[in-house]
Amino acid sequence: MKKISLIVILAIMNCSGLFAGGYQVRLQGARQSGMGLTGTSLISGASDIFYNPGSLSFLSNKFEFTAGGNLVFSSVEFRSLESDYIAKTDNPASTPFFFYGAGKISNNWAAGLGIYTPYGSKAQWPEDWSGRYLIQNIALSSIYFQPTLSYQITDNLSLGAGLVWVIGSVDLQKALPYNEHSYVQLNGSATAFGFNIGVLFKPTQTIHIGVDYRSKIEISLEDGDAEFHLPSSITSIIPTNNKFSSSLPLPANLDFGISWQVSQRLLLSLEMNWVMWNCYDTLTFTFAQSGELLNNKNPRLYNNTVIPRAGLEYQIQSKLKIRTGIYYDDSPANDDYFSPETVTLNTLGFTFGLTYHPIENLNIDLSFVQLMGME
Repeated sequence: MKKISLIVILAIMNCSGLFAGGYQVRLQGARQSGMGLTGTSLISGASDIFYNPGSLSFLSNKFEFTAGGNLVFSSVEFRSLESDYIAKTDNPASTPFFFYGAGKISNNWAAGLGIYTPYGSKAQWPEDWSGRYLIQNIALSSIYFQPTLSYQITDNLSLGAGLVWVIGSVDLQKALPYNEHSYVQLNGSATAFGFNIGVLFKPTQTIHIGVDYRSKIEISLEDGDAEFHLPSSITSIIPTNNKFSSSLPLPANLDFGISWQVSQRLLLSLEMNWVMWNCYDTLTFTFAQSGELLNNKNPRLYNNTVIPRAGLEYQIQSKLKIRTGIYYDDSPANDDYFSPETVTLNTLGFTFGLTYHPIENLNIDLSFVQLMGME
């Protein structure tokens, strides 16, 4: 008889800075989120499509489906060093989501599809704040589609890979220094390709080692819409309706993890994530009309970061597991080019979670992530 496992996941994240670690969002599985966002060395079923496709061939069920969403609440405060001036964002809630479906093709082969949102950010500053000529509102989003294959080479070793197709979009507004009602609105979308490849090795029955690499993806936007709201006296110089081109890199990640089943009830997980942020060198906008007047290059010079993570899972009873974890996310931003467009801070993260197993083939997972952004 075929078994179908359905996992319904609700994750809530309440943080002081959504933009820790640039604009990367790693909330792609509630079990992993509860364990310090570790997952490279875990066997978690269909959500392994994101964390390590090499683990997918170890599916315990014939079919498995995992779906979940997150509510992300964030707040960033700007304080001037030269006066008592303070500005605070009024950010709308973000809703990263994921869906994974996977199944066994044979004893050694498994296949699946993942749809998830690993990059994105939102910021909404007051209209009259002092940095309005840098940014007023911004919304970045990306949706990944990843068909995946995994092969179990031996009882202890498996390999998996997935092709990634991405839809990315941007919606940005900033004030212009002509009068109090002048601003520009930029929006557009584009697609790109990448890949995700992983390996899982089980040297013993209680220790798992995982390695995963998610490639860099460059979102190159062409013919985006640029709408300028300007005084009538300068509309002959700057077209009010224009087109623009830009690009945004989604950095590569190399993850290494090890997990240890200490006892029948207790599982420990350690992980290191190397995020290759140095690809975010410059943010450039090129306009179709009045190019030399409007075109601009904004240095970013992000640095690569390494994120250490630790998590544990404990089975209280047959139907209930609890989890907790911790990690430190060092900001990739260059101090000389720090920008309120995507506020990224050195961040300490604490995570909690649980799984309730009410009936056969149904798990309900909850996770909570609290980020503490440093000044």
